[in-house]
Amino acid sequence: MNAVKIGNREISKDSPPLVIAEAGINHEGDFKKAMALVDAAKRAGAECIKFQCHITEKEMIPTDMKPGKISDEKLWDIIKRCELTEEEEIKTKQYCEEKGIIYLSTPFSREAADRLEKMGVTAFKIGSGECNNIPLIDHIAKKGKPIILSTGMNDISSIGKSVEVLKRHKVPFMLMHCVSMYPVPYERLRLKAIVQLQEKFGVPVGLSDHSLGIYACLGAVALGAAALEKHFTISRSWPGPDTSLSIEPQELKELVVGAKAIWQALEGKKEIQPEEKPVIDFAYASVVTIKPVKKGQILSLDNLWVKRPGTGDFIGEELYTLLGKTVTRNLSVDVQLKKEDVVWQQ
Repeated sequence: MNAVKIGNREISKDSPPLVIAEAGINHEGDFKKAMALVDAAKRAGAECIKFQCHITEKEMIPTDMKPGKISDEKLWDIIKRCELTEEEEIKTKQYCEEKGIIYLSTPFSREAADRLEKMGVTAFKIGSGECNNIPLIDHIAKKGKPIILSTGMNDISSIGKSVEVLKRHKVPFMLMHCVSMYPVPYERLRLKAIVQLQEKFGVPVGLSDHSLGIYACLGAVALGAAALEKHFTISRSWPGPDTSLSIEPQELKELVVGAKAIWQALEGKKEIQPEEKPVIDFAYASVVTIKPVKKGQILSLDNLWVKRPGTGDFIGEELYTLLGKTVTRNLSVDVQLKKEDVVWQQ
């Protein structure tokens, strides 16, 4: 499976999942709030924070459409209100670099992609709504930067068409499983799609999660998720269409710690580890006498059983190999059998 590198951060099965704090438009167009989100994400331990680059007139026509159940406000008004100016976006990226946190942003138009390219972003994040927007994906891929592609509202067939574009331009890329419901119920998350996408396309796959809390993200790590993206806010009391399903700083901190812990716990196969030896000594059972046994007497279940600790020459599973054998010396009760106590040749 190919790795994807964003700046100095490698994203692969051999690296801890990249936790992306999706600030999105939770700043509501307020630059000071955007800076506060950067600070909060950094303090929580996130390696990456992502914003959205909106130039409203370039990404949509004037419309009275409302974004489903997300908000009663017109979509146009939401996006227009939540725009950051080009100068503010430049300053946001610079601030992220000063704080040592990766800056990402999702473009929703050619012009937004060009703006981000001019800003010198290290990679592009393409949202689920643009997953089948082949013209925009082609435009972004031509820039040659690594791409993270979310796949909500798309099936394997439509994702495959976008993947072909990315492969044609030979750009490093990864996919994000996503279900575009706000919020998505747990029974509709379909986390096993992470494995399906890994096997189908042979690239790192993460989770862009719209469920409540961090449970789904932690579960995704166990399935091999290489990145985790969660909407992030300083407080769910803030206004905005995404804040109700966003996690707060303490939850983000728990996600960062938990994701790394689970990733570390996945390594290896079922085998006895050297560090288990001290426990083996007291937890295993050894074969012991439960009655006095005289020299030459036959060992049987009447005079032999298993008891802790496991420091004897024969552990519990070897009891049955000793039955019918005779002993070389007199043994009292509760004696751990030694190899030299047994006559092996009859």
